[in-house]
Amino acid sequence: MRFNFKVIFNILGLLLMLNGLFMLLCLPVSYYFIDHNWTSLISSGSISILTGFITWYLTRKSESKELRKRDGYLIVTLGWITMSLFGTLPYLISGSIPLFTDAFFETISGFTTTGATILNEIEQMPPSILFWRSLTQWIGGMGIIVLAVAILPFLGIGGMQLFVAEAPGFSPDKLQPRIRETAKRLWLIYVGLTALEIVLLKLGGMSYFDAFNHGLTTMATGGFSTKQESIAYFSSPFIQYIIIVFMFLGGTNFTLIYFGLKGRFLSIWRNEEYRTYTWGIIITSLIVTVVVFGGSGEDFEESFRYSLFQVVSIITTTGYVTADYTSWAPFATVLFLVLMFFGASAGSTSGGVKIVRHLILLKNSFLELKRQLHPSGIIPVRLNGKAIPPDINFNILAFIMIYITIFATGSILMAMMGVEFETAIGAVAATLGNVGPGIGDVGPASNYADIPLIGKWLLAFFMLVGRLELFTVLILFTPHYWQK
Repeated sequence: MRFNFKVIFNILGLLLMLNGLFMLLCLPVSYYFIDHNWTSLISSGSISILTGFITWYLTRKSESKELRKRDGYLIVTLGWITMSLFGTLPYLISGSIPLFTDAFFETISGFTTTGATILNEIEQMPPSILFWRSLTQWIGGMGIIVLAVAILPFLGIGGMQLFVAEAPGFSPDKLQPRIRETAKRLWLIYVGLTALEIVLLKLGGMSYFDAFNHGLTTMATGGFSTKQESIAYFSSPFIQYIIIVFMFLGGTNFTLIYFGLKGRFLSIWRNEEYRTYTWGIIITSLIVTVVVFGGSGEDFEESFRYSLFQVVSIITTTGYVTADYTSWAPFATVLFLVLMFFGASAGSTSGGVKIVRHLILLKNSFLELKRQLHPSGIIPVRLNGKAIPPDINFNILAFIMIYITIFATGSILMAMMGVEFETAIGAVAATLGNVGPGIGDVGPASNYADIPLIGKWLLAFFMLVGRLELFTVLILFTPHYWQK
């Protein structure tokens, strides 16, 4: 087996140049708010662009432009790590986050759209740095790799392997035969919805700066806010309902959103995952509403709004908060911990296990009981009326088992570092599921600042593994991957 390292580093160089250009987009914010941070941004962007250009230039000539599946896995993982490493530069050079571990934690939390933060005084951060922080989530939301897929064909490099590696198992359906056209349409939908939300948030009373930042991080289902209190800072019901709608859209399969824009609404409702996603949110929100309404003394509308907001936020792995759900009732705390293991739809910007995997696992479990009565019968698992191939069922079983194993092992390791056990399981569940806030000392009223140094690196690894859906990263640690 021979890796095409020239093409791999060529693409990494391209990603670094794009990363640097995004850093320079923060310059107008620095200029407008006069936060004296423009030199840090120019330095950060220049380092990233120059490093990327040199890497790209030295590897631009390759005997083969072919990109194999093994190359794709390596590019996606290295791409996310490289982007995160260089993404620390604005924090470090400006002195906003002086410690490298904290800067890397914040950056990879952004690019993986996790939303876990170590910042204690967000409002005191320079506006241009807050904008960069939000921008990392927007970039990571649809995936910088998908962006690269849209332009790689112009360079003579096919991008199918990258698209498969980023969304293993259940890749978003091709909206057009060519993967480049698919990526372009996904980004058009993503940009359009982001712009629409920004306008609506501004109309709801947010400042332009807050509206822009929250528009970026909502569609990415990332959850970074410009306020320490997150969305609880904005008492406007209109703003909260707008964010609920766009969190829901961010957790919806973008293929279905495309169908909706084409007027194919019946195709949307026929999708079993979408129906489960929608009804799951409605039923869970009503259950939580009863708990909140019965124990908080809030009026029904406010109880419903808080409940719906938090349920959508956790299921879509956005991580915004309007209230401390761990203070409602022990039942609510356990319920929200369980929701961290769900995730929203496949083909969305959300993290987590994804509802379609739970759906197929549940169907397969019930059918196994039927198979016990009819051992010679062939009873396939069906989704949307189509039989699921056995290898997909095995893939999902393996995924769930590995996910649970990582969660259990990670929780034990965090507890061994001296982290209180409730906090340990909350931190691992929230970072592996790319949710952000967990329970315990990393709940919605707190953050990850007090997590031990080694613990932050472990949680950063879980963010990466969770964002790339386990196999893409873990396969690199197997001897078989490196053998010929």
